[in-house]
Parts: sequence; C-alpha cells; structure tokens
Amino acid sequence: DDNNTFYGKVAGQLKLGKDIGYDIVTLTDWMAGRWIRLGYTQAFDAANIPNKTNILPVLQDVAFDPGRTNSLTWQTGFAGFGWNKELLPKGVHSVDDLFAPANKGRIEVLSEMRDTMGIIMQYQGVDCSAAFTEDQFMNAVDFLEAKISDGFIRQVKGNSYKEDLISGDAIAVIGWSGDLFQLATENKGKFDFAVPDSGGTLWSDNMMIPSTSPHKKNAEAVINNYYDPAVAAQVAAYVNYICPVEGAQAEMEKIDPTLAASPYIFPDAAALSKVKVFAALSPADETKYQTAFQKATGN
Repeated sequence: DDNNTFYGKVAGQLKLGKDIGYDIVTLTDWMAGRWIRLGYTQAFDAANIPNKTNILPVLQDVAFDPGRTNSLTWQTGFAGFGWNKELLPKGVHSVDDLFAPANKGRIEVLSEMRDTMGIIMQYQGVDCSAAFTEDQFMNAVDFLEAKISDGFIRQVKGNSYKEDLISGDAIAVIGWSGDLFQLATENKGKFDFAVPDSGGTLWSDNMMIPSTSPHKKNAEAVINNYYDPAVAAQVAAYVNYICPVEGAQAEMEKIDPTLAASPYIFPDAAALSKVKVFAALSPADETKYQTAFQKATGN
C-alpha cells in the first residue's frame, strides 16, 4: 500500500541477508535512499543495462544515488487532488476546495508523508523543497490533525484510496496523477486530477535489485528492456505516469498522439514549475517528522 508498509514486511529478512522473494523492487526516492544507504541493493553492471543512457537528464544524477549506480527511475508523477466529477462538478483546485464543508467525512489523504505534508506546507506558504524549519513542519501537522479530529478526513491511506473513490465512500482525495487518470479511463471520465493552485509534489519510484536477489543479471535485463523508448511508451500508455525515458514521447505519437501531448506524462517546464520535490531529510529529521505525522494520522 505504501513504502513503509512494504519495508516493514521485508526489513527483517534484509538485515539477515535472506532472500525476500523479489528480484526487483520499486521504491520512492527517500526509501530508495534508505535501502542504498543500508546496503540492501546491488550495484548495477553497466554493461548489462546499456539503455541506462536513455534516462531523462533531470533524473540522471540524484542525491540519494549519485551516478545512478544502484537505481533507475520506474515512473515519476505528481501528487495533487483527485475528485468525483459527478459529485463535485466545479472540481478541486485548492486546499480550501478540498476541505469545503460539503465534503466533510468524504475526504482521504495519502499515507505518504511527503506528498500530503508537501501539499499542506505549500498551502501555508512554505517551500517544502527547501530547508524548512521544524515549526513550519509542525504547523502543517497541526492543520492535518485538526482536519482529522474535526471529521473532515475519512481515512489516511496508500493506493487503496482508489477503491473508496469508486465506491463513493470518498469523493475527494490527495492522490497521485497516474491513479486518477487510470480511474478516469476505466470509469468513463468520472474522475479528474489537478495540481493544487498553491503547488503539488513531484515524486519518483525507482527500480532496484535487492541485495538478496540471486538473479541479478536477469533483473538487469528486465530493467534494460524498460528503458527501450518503444517499451517505455507502451508502459506510459498503460500507467499514465510521467515517463522517465528519452525518446519515448516520439514513440508515444505512434500509439496515442493525445497521450504524447499530455503534460502529466510528458510534462513541459510550465507543468513542472507547479510542483516541488520534497526536501531530503537527515535520518534524525526523518524519524522526528515521520513520527509526528504517524501520531497525527493514527497510522
């Protein structure tokens, strides 16, 4: 359902060096950094992943994995607002829209701290990608906790918010762009997505080979295949997230010109200017802020 849930299931085996049953894992930047830091991934053999050079320049050299020796982006995307268009025909474009009185008890937000808190912090005028203060973070926690205790927020969860939108238990969410576009496609355009007026977040999920995998070369072959532009375009057409592979947009023109022009799959500078990557946290701050978030959400 989210990064912490998965990590909790496999951390014990990783520490003991036991096979976790996965040859490739896909984890969000901050969790990918933790795995690399703890030695839970295997470095790539560059000769086995020649398509690695197709990664978008903006993703080539990241703080958690300089030189991309242990990871390659699977997909990236935006966190913002999703909603039921039939029940909210005016849409949800601001935090005030999200927490409108009529939505009380039918709102869900993400259990991924950086996405939910990043959106709230930007609403409060704080740049979540910069060196913010503890007080600024805790002010956002207080805002979230108040919305939970007041009954506005129904649940805090990972990907399973999609089922609640479909069932009607939730009518508006802080959610992920690709999820909402898939829901719209599968439900005759019933759902929509928007980056908040005050700013959304940009995240990436990254393919890595666990330290316990006995099939490293096979895993590298799979990763290399996904970085073929033609294959990457097919994946993007299915998942509707931001494609990390150069050359895929031209291939997408052959599949679906509408998707090739989508700012949510191949964003231009204007689309990217509306989102922030949550700041990297020290291990101490990670623990402190995650603990505060979990206390507020009851997770």
